Amino acid sequence: MDFVGKRRWFFISSGVFIIVGLLSLAIPPALHLGIDFTGGSTISVKFETPVSQEAVKNELIKLRHPEATIQNSGNTDYFIRTITLKEGNVLTGAPSERVQLETALGELGTIDRTPEFSSVGGVIARDTVRNSIIIVFAAAIAILLFITYAFRGVPSSFRFGVAAIIALVHDLLIVLGIFSILGKLVDLEVNAMFITGLLFVIGYSVNDTIVVFDRIRENVTRSPGQPIELSVNNSILESLGRSLTTSLTLLFTILTLLFLGGESIRNFLIVLLIAVISGTYSSICIASQVLVSWEKGEVGKILRILPFFSSRSKV
Repeated sequence: MDFVGKRRWFFISSGVFIIVGLLSLAIPPALHLGIDFTGGSTISVKFETPVSQEAVKNELIKLRHPEATIQNSGNTDYFIRTITLKEGNVLTGAPSERVQLETALGELGTIDRTPEFSSVGGVIARDTVRNSIIIVFAAAIAILLFITYAFRGVPSSFRFGVAAIIALVHDLLIVLGIFSILGKLVDLEVNAMFITGLLFVIGYSVNDTIVVFDRIRENVTRSPGQPIELSVNNSILESLGRSLTTSLTLLFTILTLLFLGGESIRNFLIVLLIAVISGTYSSICIASQVLVSWEKGEVGKILRILPFFSSRSKV
């Protein structure tokens, strides 16, 4: 199979997906932020007898809090996060949502102690986002330097590092775009686990890319006079079985957890699912193809088409 010969179609397909995702991100709200980012209320409750997590979730839905996240630390202890609970209305005598929630939980079983309510803000979330951006940027620089050094035995090793970063950015944009679209269509929230998932994207994307790059290095070293497109295509075919086997094994595990796991890790698993598919695709159809396009001068032709670069070339 000629993967390299179809590189333009790979680039076009990824470009369409990324553009659609960027358009969705440009439409407010860019992402459907969860309470980890927007702030809200937390409730710690302990029952005297075991109460199922599903029963607690159903009560919160009845109280119009389907967004609530529930963490179970044992059969009787629960930590619940919701949007900010509303106060009661003195004029109408309507109880506050805090009282309603406490009453509803009390109907599920005897509460061992008075539930602890507190409010959380979005300041921590903003710090987390900023730190995550810094981590991603630092990781990208480290990956670029490491791959450039690790592949120093082949010509233009710097290109290997840049190609890996391009594949990494591709995967991150795919994940962000899909979450933006699903947030608008099915209210898929972005929470703290989403940030953890993005960090996984970095590791998996680069790992899968290096597997293919390592085979390219071997073939280029073994046959230095062979055309780059032939070396890359042979390397992809030789490593395809290993890449697909690893990805499929991980996909089956993620899908099992997605269907059988708890609600609290669902968003994290969705990020992993997208990352595995996108990472496998980008290592074969993006990173490797960028090497070929760069070697054949196609990258320069594309840059000269862009207004900024074309105007500078005339100076």
